Amino acid sequence: MANLIRTPLDRRTFLKGMSTMIALPYLDAMTPAALSRSARASALRAANPTRLLALEMVHGAAGCAPFGLTEHLWAPPTTGSSFDLSKTSLSPLESWRQYLTIISNTDVRMAEAYKPEEIGGDHFRSSAVFLTQSHPTQTEGSDIFAGTSLDQMYAQRFGQATPIPSMQLCIEPLDRAGGCAYGYSCMYTDSISWASPTEPLPMIRDPRVAFEQLFGAGGTPEERAMRNRSTGSILDWITGRVAQLNRELGAADRQRMDQYLEHIREIERRIQQVEKRNASGEERELAGAPAGVPDNFGDHVKLMFDLQVLALQADMTRVFSFKLGRDASARVYPDSGVMTGFHPASHHGNNPARVKEFAEINKYHVSLLPYLLDKLKTTMDGDASLLDKTTIIYGSPMSDSNTHNHRRCPLILLGGGHGIASGNQHLKAPDGTPMANVMLSLMHRMGMDDLHTFGDSTGAFSF
Repeated sequence: MANLIRTPLDRRTFLKGMSTMIALPYLDAMTPAALSRSARASALRAANPTRLLALEMVHGAAGCAPFGLTEHLWAPPTTGSSFDLSKTSLSPLESWRQYLTIISNTDVRMAEAYKPEEIGGDHFRSSAVFLTQSHPTQTEGSDIFAGTSLDQMYAQRFGQATPIPSMQLCIEPLDRAGGCAYGYSCMYTDSISWASPTEPLPMIRDPRVAFEQLFGAGGTPEERAMRNRSTGSILDWITGRVAQLNRELGAADRQRMDQYLEHIREIERRIQQVEKRNASGEERELAGAPAGVPDNFGDHVKLMFDLQVLALQADMTRVFSFKLGRDASARVYPDSGVMTGFHPASHHGNNPARVKEFAEINKYHVSLLPYLLDKLKTTMDGDASLLDKTTIIYGSPMSDSNTHNHRRCPLILLGGGHGIASGNQHLKAPDGTPMANVMLSLMHRMGMDDLHTFGDSTGAFSF
């Protein structure tokens, strides 16, 4: 059945109800019917720049320690496309290798100590370096200074057409004030996104807050509070508008709408269940965490992944940064099979048994990525999946956390990203290559080819 809408539906159509504003996924009805198939595809590509997800995991990787390097616990020994992941912490990505590019042997020297008084402060400046590749000014005051981050440079160029230019998410608690340690402001530790060298952006830990930002922008605070107290769904407030729109859509668009709205309902239900459990008075593993934050790390990460996919699908934003850990955290990840805290495990003393134990934690973190990849792969956006239109950066500004080393840092790229990286390849950079070179080349491929330098880059990296 053809679409019944003669005039193309605006891409910025919202379904509005009390304290609710829901953007639509891309529908066939949004493209003029008179266009040829190739013209429709070209119009869709022009309206949909590459989506960018930048994920940071702190504490480096076991495969960057001296023993881990000999055992190839992060990057496989073989470059090219015939690499073997089975002994690495990247093994959970085996079935996704066509979307995987491993870039090994790059350095993040801007995270190193430049003055004697900076020695020891690696954990408390590293996150500020990951996406800026700039050396932070050591201060506990308001005179913070690092650099503009890659995600924000992209958002400033390509994110202004969306309701939310970018979103910043995190898993661990934030201090957001005062000094953390070694003379560094907690602002450096708590954010990986910098709108300018003096403007770190706050990161959202609570899935409820992220959900509200995406779907609850309308109404007064009292109306939003009333809706949140309800056991129903935000979709209950827009049923009439949904029914009206469905009468004007073709069968394929109605199916897309049904799936999209059901995904919203399912995520909202999970948030409500977490809040109900955490408000029950039962003892929590994460004492003091907001009610919407799951105690289980994996559940929290997956919920945040789902929110990112929904936001990309509705084109509410095209840019996310996601901070998966916090330096010096002693959090335990029982699902990894290791009961040693994260930071203590990373200080393994290069003991083979303890290095392998830390590698299991790295592997567990990587094992959550296929959940995101599958969600993106099965979510269509016009003529292709979201995964084919998304570039994912996953890495750390630290390599061997045992010695606070920043040489040979872990870095991988995932996703199709309109062909930005071909996938199924392991590229080993020449010794001394800054990670900033890789990021500069990524920005070139994402449409910012007028940039000549980024951070401490020495040139473009060849993919």
